Amino acid sequence: MNRIGIIGAMELEVEELISKLENAKITEKTGKKFYEGKLNGKDVVIVQCGIGKVNSAICVQLLADLFDVDAVVNTGVAGSLRAEINIGDIVVSTDAVEHDMDVSPLGYEPGIIPQMEESFFKADRKLVEKAIEVCKKVNPDISVYEGRVLSGDQFISSAEVKDRLIATFDGSCTEMEGASIAHCAYLNKIPYVVIRAISDKADGSAHMDYPEFERAAAAHCAKLVENLMNII
Repeated sequence: MNRIGIIGAMELEVEELISKLENAKITEKTGKKFYEGKLNGKDVVIVQCGIGKVNSAICVQLLADLFDVDAVVNTGVAGSLRAEINIGDIVVSTDAVEHDMDVSPLGYEPGIIPQMEESFFKADRKLVEKAIEVCKKVNPDISVYEGRVLSGDQFISSAEVKDRLIATFDGSCTEMEGASIAHCAYLNKIPYVVIRAISDKADGSAHMDYPEFERAAAAHCAKLVENLMNII
């Protein structure tokens, strides 16, 4: 893999990585800044995509069309859907699905996208394994899990909604961009992986947890992604 696209939704998810770029060059497109340079010796393009599925999908397409990336890594924070996955821990995607895609009145299961062969987009196995390997080395104080990432244009803060997502999709974490990144990567035949650090428990405690833990969680992810560039 010669050039890697790195996507984060918020500034705190990419600012540390951008600060470490060598020979940085900025290209602006659709109001978003794409930072080209070397990160730990690897050619990368880093972009803050903005929040939500449309913003993130647009950035994947631009990374494919304008920068010809060989893989896409999504870094950021998420809400845990499993009791054993705690705040600060990291989830590396096995696959990703858009939980708010629902045409069940037409006879489809929730999450299924009509007229597409795939709706549960599998992450690249080698990227998953490398990310887990690196995380154990650089973040020894936290746990790392493989699991399904659920994405939708919703911040999940209701225990009732959380329980429904777990029952319907058997997910490990929930956020707002990973599955749309996976969807667009799939259409472009580009390997991808979503790496998410847990900032809240996706329940009624989100308003208490989120401000305190979001930055620490993002820092865990950034450290992983930076060091991942050494071995892919």
